[in-house]
Amino acid sequence: MKVLIAGGGIGGITAALCLARDGHEITVFEQAESFGEVGAGIQLSPNCTRVLHWLGLEDALRASGFLPVATQIRSWDTGHVISESPLGDAAVARFGAPYYHIHRGDLLALLVAAAERATNICLRTGARLTWFEPTSGKVRIATAGATDEGDLLIGADGIHSGVRAALWGNETPTFTGHVAWRAMVRVADLPEGLVRPMSTVWWGPGRHFVHYYVRRRELVNCVCVVEKTGWEVESWTERGDYEAFRADFAGWHGDVQRLIDRVDRTSLYQWALFDRPPMAAWGKGRVTLLGDACHPTLPFMAQGAAMAIEDGAVLAACLRRDEEVSVALGRYENLRRARTAKVQRGSRRNGAVFHMSGIGAWFRDRVAGKAAARALDPIYGFDVLHEVLD
Repeated sequence: MKVLIAGGGIGGITAALCLARDGHEITVFEQAESFGEVGAGIQLSPNCTRVLHWLGLEDALRASGFLPVATQIRSWDTGHVISESPLGDAAVARFGAPYYHIHRGDLLALLVAAAERATNICLRTGARLTWFEPTSGKVRIATAGATDEGDLLIGADGIHSGVRAALWGNETPTFTGHVAWRAMVRVADLPEGLVRPMSTVWWGPGRHFVHYYVRRRELVNCVCVVEKTGWEVESWTERGDYEAFRADFAGWHGDVQRLIDRVDRTSLYQWALFDRPPMAAWGKGRVTLLGDACHPTLPFMAQGAAMAIEDGAVLAACLRRDEEVSVALGRYENLRRARTAKVQRGSRRNGAVFHMSGIGAWFRDRVAGKAAARALDPIYGFDVLHEVLD
């Protein structure tokens, strides 16, 4: 079967690798002139790392990433530890797969390298999809100066998906009132021991601050979200103003201030967070969607990439089971919609929980540890390789 994939990000390349294992012929069309990801970190939980290991990428992940020992939640002003959940060996024992922190660029690079080694995957850059149409049992597409035809088309082209717009029309996302900052800090610039070998989340009124190691503990990735209005640019490439970033966390704990003091200002970006409700349907006929194209997720559960990786494994399994493409794609969507919608809703809810103040924060802090475990167990413990089609 010939599979066409629009979008060469984490979700698109992972789907290509999953499908290639079954002997399909895959062509990935990436609109950028080269494969690359923004300079940000990403958390890979056990529900998706078991898929990446299944694809033969364990050694590459261990070489490029970092294995945190825990996730810790701290209070914004005193630094009091609100809760701590073990990861490391404990995550493997509990969920059957590890938890990684990794630079997005490093993750995409190892995925692309694996795709380049596969003889049945063709990667095309500078190839933005301009239109597509169903033909007799096929899908015909056009990119700049070229046409192609395949048995199905997967729109893995991100939050501003052209495939989704062509299928369902333009959307109207809702601004959440949250603006996110992201930045990198070189570990060599930090006092020894300032950043612990874990994901640390600082909860504060109307904002939160997350930091963790990436790139073999050479860099610290910082992702910080603030409730504010008056700025609504939804772009990962919008440069951030350092003084505004600093002002947003004035008065926070000294450890946070020391990180902010040493931020690499060339790595500082900001973007507005917009919410999109779960879609009632993703695809039509021989065309479907994957990842952020169909279930964009707010960053409050660190599950956006994980859901896209799961999508690729489920889609490959459905095509393996059903000979008729439209039946397989329908099964894929039916299997994925409820789970991804649950993660979307949970991420939205976490945005409010993280930023509580007053009596709400007091109560939240006293139940945080047990509540976090209950919420994450069905996410991290989900084995997409064995549970979905059983």
